[in-house]
Order: sequence, then C-alpha cells, then structure tokens
Amino acid sequence: MSKIYLLFTVLLFASCSSDSPNPTTPIETTYFPPLTSDVWETKSVADLGWKQSAVQPLLDFLELKNSKGFIILVNGKIVMENYFNGHTATTPWYWASAGKTLTATLTGIAQQEGLININNKVSDYIGTGWTNMPLAKENLITNKHLLSMTSGIEEIANGDDVTPAKLTYKADAGTRWAYHNVYVKLQDVIASASGDTWSKYFNTKLRDKIGMTGTWLQVDNNSVYYSNTRSMARFGLLIQNKGKWENTTILNETFYNEATTTSQNINLSYGYLWWINGESSYHLPQSQLQFKGSLIPTAPNDMFMALGKNDQKIYVIPSKKMVVIRMGDVANPANPTFALSGFDEELWSKISALYQ
Repeated sequence: MSKIYLLFTVLLFASCSSDSPNPTTPIETTYFPPLTSDVWETKSVADLGWKQSAVQPLLDFLELKNSKGFIILVNGKIVMENYFNGHTATTPWYWASAGKTLTATLTGIAQQEGLININNKVSDYIGTGWTNMPLAKENLITNKHLLSMTSGIEEIANGDDVTPAKLTYKADAGTRWAYHNVYVKLQDVIASASGDTWSKYFNTKLRDKIGMTGTWLQVDNNSVYYSNTRSMARFGLLIQNKGKWENTTILNETFYNEATTTSQNINLSYGYLWWINGESSYHLPQSQLQFKGSLIPTAPNDMFMALGKNDQKIYVIPSKKMVVIRMGDVANPANPTFALSGFDEELWSKISALYQ
C-alpha cells in the first residue's frame, strides 16, 4: 500500500468518525415570530429532553408568588407560556426598572446612527444646569456614567424625582456606583439629539422593528413602559440574538457586548443598565456594601438580566439560547425590592430543575 493511499484512508476515516459533526444534522437557526401576527412557533418540554415532572412545581411556585405572565423561549420558540391570577396574553403590565434596558438599547442605537457619543458630556446635549451641582462637577458626567450608574449624584429619597433641585453632588463621576433614576436623562439626550420625542424615536427605531406593542406612561415623575408579556419576550429575543432581528441589525454587536458585560470596576455585576450574573462580587440598590459571589448562584453564570421593582424580570442566557420572562406583583410582599430579590434564586432553582 502506498503512503499516499494510506494517508488518504486515515483522513477519510477521521472525517467519518463519531467525534466529527454529522454533516446531515441541520443546525437549528433562531426563530423570529412575524412582526404583525400573534402566531409564534412552539417547542415542547419533551422536544428539548427536559423533565416534564418539573413543570408543575414551577407553575405552582409562580402562581403562589403572585406572578401574572411567564414565558420561556429557547432558540426563539415558546417552550412555556403561562398566565396567572386573572392576567391574559393581551393584558399590559409595567416593566418598572426592567425597562432601563430599553433606554440602554436606544442609547446604543442613537450612537450607531451618529446622533450621540456615550463618552460625551450629558450637558453637550441638554445644556448645563440639569443638576444642582457645581458646573465643574456636572461637566464630569458623561452619558456612559448614566448608563453604568456612576454619575456621582446623591441618591434621591423617593427615588424618582430627577428635577435639577434633586440632583446634588455626592462624588466625582466615575468614582462611586449607586442605583439611581437619573439614567432617564438619557431619554432627554436622545430626544434632543434626534429632534424627535423619546417615544416616537423608541417606536420607530426599536418597538415597531421587532413587532412589540406597548407605550411609555408617566408614573410618579418616572417614564415607565407598559406592554404584554410577549412584547417583553420579543425584546429579550432581540438581545439574546446580540441585537439582530433575523438578518436586520437593530443594535450593533459592539454596543451589545459593552452593555451586557461589566461596565466599571466598582460593581462588577452591572453593565449598561443590565445586571450581570456569574461575577465575583456585586452591589445592590440602595447600598454601598460589596457582597462576594454571583448574584444568582442557582442560575447559569453567563446569564444577564433586566430587573424591575416588584419582580419584573428578563433573563437572557446566551449559552442556552434561552430567554425567561416574568411579570407580576411582588413575589414576597413582606420584603419588596427595587430589582434583585430572594425570589430570583428560588425561581431559578425551579427553572434549572427542568433541564438538569
């Protein structure tokens, strides 16, 4: 047998070995629901090889914990969709602070359109005097500081009022992390730079492009988004697909990567208005304490999250091509929170039981 023939035989055998991908096995592409239809393809728990026995304990827990809407997507297809306590698929509900991530996404879109630069001063777009700080300190604050919660502005007692009189100096921008509603000034920045109202720019550049429904409402001096549960899931799917809806780039991948990873060196578990799981430490809203460990130990380490008051949740898990949505009333009324709560860890122990 010639050496050339022997080499060919070895290579052929290697290409057909069980360790090589089967060329006849198709790679499942991400599914996107139609923009103007409620039709949404599904995939069953059995199709995924998950445990049917873990479904009912999860549903019982969700209902017990005052949930209203719950969806799990895998590769864009609905695996679970359930409604509780009088809620329906068409009922709008508030996103609370989970909607911060909508503002982060629009900030990225405005930057890729050349309207703003996140490294520029906020006052470049909305003028000086938007705070009650000395001008030199106000001019330290960039759009990126608002995205990363490092503006240095003193926390507000009632949390929502961002009129200039309430925005006072605590520390130089970039030196302190504090959960603060002042991020909404980014909506003013975008409106000024685009020449549109915030809601019109949002609808044109994001909502309508991915088939969401919903509207922004003013609630106690705060701009809050309301939508049905599937619209929240559509947004989660866009982000799980790194800012692309099918073949259309809504948000570029560079900004996506910045937004969903650590944005500063103070709170490692915070990106651009997204919470990051799997880091070595974290801070919580209304606290300057640093806690060791991952935010949600029962959840995948690569997960990142939009978290809102009274347990509004968008969980995105890239490694599993998975999005989980929870809307509802506060899960533990005796211990209400602004974002993260013990409910997250309990919920993920139930969700992970499906596939572990």
